[in-house]
Amino acid sequence: MSAAWAPPSAQERRALLRRTRTVAIVGASAKPSRASYFVATYLLSSTDFTLWFVNPSVTEILGHPVYPSLAALPEAPDLVDVFRKASDLPEVLDETLAVGAKAIWLQLGLWDGAVAERATAAGLDVVMDRCLKIEHARFAGGLHLAGFDTGVISARRR
Repeated sequence: MSAAWAPPSAQERRALLRRTRTVAIVGASAKPSRASYFVATYLLSSTDFTLWFVNPSVTEILGHPVYPSLAALPEAPDLVDVFRKASDLPEVLDETLAVGAKAIWLQLGLWDGAVAERATAAGLDVVMDRCLKIEHARFAGGLHLAGFDTGVISARRR
């Protein structure tokens, strides 16, 4: 019998983030214009997560070493945050299962029901089509109802 995947509730996503200590960012980029770079800068500055960057084409991101694969990490991550194209997701899941990670998080725009069901059947927590940075900020109080809270932009006159 196959385990059906259902999107985790806000409380379940919050619990997942609270028990996460290590995060591997698969598809991490050294380019500041990329979403993975922005998420990495936020996670480094605003969380206590130990971050590992995974990209076979880069050796350093934000002063941290980059690993060519999940298998090359010093230990199994609690959560694998994925910034790869949809066609790569089955392979990323294979690697995630092989290293013994506990959760796989597919970033905004990534959705694959078969991958989610396989991961769930293997006992992983699965989040799809959500941004780890946005979700963390929401639960940590750093996100306004409008979606952001930088304190920089205002319509008020001084």
